[in-house]
Amino acid sequence: MRIKDTIEKVPGGLMVVPLLLGASLNTIDQMHIPAVMRVLEFLGAPQTEEGYYEFLRIGGFSQELFKDSALVLIALFLFCVGSQMNLKVGGKALKKGVLLTGSKYGAGVAVGMAFGFFFDPITGLFGLSTLALIAGMTNSNSGMYAALTGKFGNRSDIGGLSILAINDGPFLTLVALGVLGTAFPMISFIAVLLPIGIGMLLGNLDPKIREFLKPGEAVTIPFFAFALGAGMNLANFFNPAVLTGGLTLAVLTFVCSAGTGILVFKIFKEKSYIAPISEASTAGNAAATPAAVAAAASVAVGAGAMTQAEFEAIQSIVPIATAQISISTITTSLLCPLGVILMDRYQRKKGIDGTREDLGLKGNKDELKHAVND
Repeated sequence: MRIKDTIEKVPGGLMVVPLLLGASLNTIDQMHIPAVMRVLEFLGAPQTEEGYYEFLRIGGFSQELFKDSALVLIALFLFCVGSQMNLKVGGKALKKGVLLTGSKYGAGVAVGMAFGFFFDPITGLFGLSTLALIAGMTNSNSGMYAALTGKFGNRSDIGGLSILAINDGPFLTLVALGVLGTAFPMISFIAVLLPIGIGMLLGNLDPKIREFLKPGEAVTIPFFAFALGAGMNLANFFNPAVLTGGLTLAVLTFVCSAGTGILVFKIFKEKSYIAPISEASTAGNAAATPAAVAAAASVAVGAGAMTQAEFEAIQSIVPIATAQISISTITTSLLCPLGVILMDRYQRKKGIDGTREDLGLKGNKDELKHAVND
């Protein structure tokens, strides 16, 4: 059976499919079907605090992995992500990475600030919270960026991925929310960033550690995705407000990220705009960011920097924000490749070959092709 291949045909499938599966099972679990509960009772399953029997809460390793593991696995994922952040980046690749990361982050924060000013930061427009906006808009799909720039871009476009990796995870979202007035003490940032920082340090000190941890980026995703889904109700995805909010997030992410990136590239005299469109997506793993922000908020409450009411408000929007980001992931995974193909055709009509560093169409094709593949 080609289960993995089938899952990967879905945009962001390694994240989205397990998340939906977890949400589906949790939805059934929360229905407390008498026949299912009788079987669980017969098998000796423990009761929940509310007096029910749930198959996702049978205790032991099963509950720890499938129900309660989200934050631990997200922390491990961030550790592995940090280990892949290579500090040795070429000059042009460094420039493009900084431009792309800065423009995408700037666009996300600007839209988040605008929505927070005109609408309620929690309920927002179409139920789209500031948290969902910033988390969805400031995280890009690294795998898709690598694939698109690998085919339509040049070596420095691909190399920019080393800097773009900074937007993986909740760090930039926490910074933005802090700028917008959400009270996160320094210890909240340290608590979230420590796994990334230690991973980055070890990965740059020893290439063998980087290689050893590399599979952890992909391996952990379906597991923490399932656990996140196991805390959600499938009805969230069929809620018209959530669906509308997710599609709105996708359009804003694609249009604002690509538009801002192209403008910045134009200002800095870059002729090819393949890279800005390639990163105008929402990362599948961005769906984990609301849960990470809620974890940081719990630290803030303990430190007295945030009220219990503020924490509960953030916690209440985590399921909705997660669902909206998942919808945006799927939608932008369709928009970005289409946008790149159209931009490539447009550029070639203007005499710009995005696969070349000097961006001209004329020259020794075999030599250039060899240079791109090096």
